[in-house]
Amino acid sequence: MGSKLGKGKKGTKRTDRTPAVDLESAGNPGTTPVAAPTPSAIGPQRLLDRFDGNPLLTGRDWPYTVNTVFNAGAVRLPSGETLLLCRVEARSGLSHLSAARSPNGVSEWTIDPEPTFAPDPEHRPEETWGVEDPRIVWVSELDRYAVTHTSYSPGGPAVSLALTKDFHTFEHFGVVMPPEDKDAALLPRRIGDCWALIHRPHTSAGDHIWISYSTDLRHWGSHKMMLEARRGPWWDAVKIGLGPPLIETPDGWLMLYHGVRQTAAGCLYRMGLALFELGTPERCLLRSDEWVFGPTTPYELMGDVGGVVFPCGYTLEEDGDTLNLYYGAADTSICLATGRVSDLLAWLKTHGHPDGEIHGTWSERHQ
Repeated sequence: MGSKLGKGKKGTKRTDRTPAVDLESAGNPGTTPVAAPTPSAIGPQRLLDRFDGNPLLTGRDWPYTVNTVFNAGAVRLPSGETLLLCRVEARSGLSHLSAARSPNGVSEWTIDPEPTFAPDPEHRPEETWGVEDPRIVWVSELDRYAVTHTSYSPGGPAVSLALTKDFHTFEHFGVVMPPEDKDAALLPRRIGDCWALIHRPHTSAGDHIWISYSTDLRHWGSHKMMLEARRGPWWDAVKIGLGPPLIETPDGWLMLYHGVRQTAAGCLYRMGLALFELGTPERCLLRSDEWVFGPTTPYELMGDVGGVVFPCGYTLEEDGDTLNLYYGAADTSICLATGRVSDLLAWLKTHGHPDGEIHGTWSERHQ
């Protein structure tokens, strides 16, 4: 058995750590906290509410010595437990993945006593410098969870794929997208006859989000750009990348993506929304101009890499609408924000527009 942690119940106020603080008028590291906004002043950031007990998990919670834990893939197991596959950075600087399980997704975490998914440079040289940032998707056709992750070596970061049924043993497919590439997730079902992989290659043209197709999960082609990083002063102008796996809705595939802006104080990692066509997921239907979730609290502004919120996983409640979003904060801890998929879609339909268009909202086009 792993190490077991008892913490505050969902929705209750924690007093053993710094509570969440609203800094919605700011958004840059070092900003002085201000009072929470009145309901009439609530902006798009309030689409997601931080859990009062954040951070959920830190390196102090681990049963062995580590530096930090962050950027966790997430899944709801058949038992009802929430499993987080956490990126764990050792004091060497190299990362591995470790599973933490909770009966309610917020407390009583049981952590594997040793790495769940450790690098194996002898058999998988692409992991010489570690494994990072997993995303998890349940694939019904395969009766397996697909774990996409970044494998890191002197050759650069690459996208690797593994399948598992129990998060104890893994079938390794190895590198499926060569360096430099990361921020990948599989769609949970085929599009036509092909599997689809979302990923973020680094190219001379910039760091944009792409989609690729395969019939066997090993050989990939039909590469197409899905979403392009903006230029200039935009919040997502430096680079963009996939957050958690896409959420399938009747309106399309909902993407939560991170955007990076370079400021005089350093990089800011924030989250925006986009919607893609179900049958042709490379076609962007709507994209938000504004970010909807960004670093504002002390545990997001201060850490190994301050000014970062980086979601990699989510679970949905039985209603299919309530969203539990797990994100890395400042590359130092794992946190939780909750919201509703329907609210995210409604906001995007009002505030978004087709990628490449400057004006026009969903509501205006569907009158």
